[in-house]
Amino acid sequence: MLSWEELEQSCQSCSRCELCKTRTNVVFGVGNRTADILFVGEGPGEQEDLKGEPFVGPAGKLLDDMLSIIDLDRSICYIGNIVKCRPPRNRDPQEEEQEACIGYLQKQIQLIQPKIIVCLGRIAALKLIRPDYRITREHGQWMEKDGIWMTATYHPSALLRDVNKRPEAFEDLLSIREMMRKLKCNM
Repeated sequence: MLSWEELEQSCQSCSRCELCKTRTNVVFGVGNRTADILFVGEGPGEQEDLKGEPFVGPAGKLLDDMLSIIDLDRSICYIGNIVKCRPPRNRDPQEEEQEACIGYLQKQIQLIQPKIIVCLGRIAALKLIRPDYRITREHGQWMEKDGIWMTATYHPSALLRDVNKRPEAFEDLLSIREMMRKLKCNM
């Protein structure tokens, strides 16, 4: 198995899909590399591409606020994305782009060995939980897959666009905190 350094170096020089041609930075991921909980978004936006770090724009600020509600911060968890390069105009990553990049996330999961994965939004849930996942109907529900407990909640960007979803996301956060306690996760 690759080390963190080897995996990141490989990712930084990746040219498996067309997104490599327009990126400013590869957005590999940040946080505690032995975290019990992993948060996964779909892909970097403009601010993330410029800084090379996931969730640093307005959605990142909201994610930080969401984490604080359940007594977490970026030093305790790990945050990554399905794709590591920004899709043009922040469009959804295409299936070929996701397939070209998913191996990096899978290797990150192997290295981290989280107890919990939280999918932030529809794209991450479709890729990691189930191809027919319905975020509006199934968010906050738990399933165990390969020994890891998984759930999804609304992407912070969706919560910025539609504040009416925030009460549901708050319930999802409480459920995440409860699962972390049940599994005796580091908090």
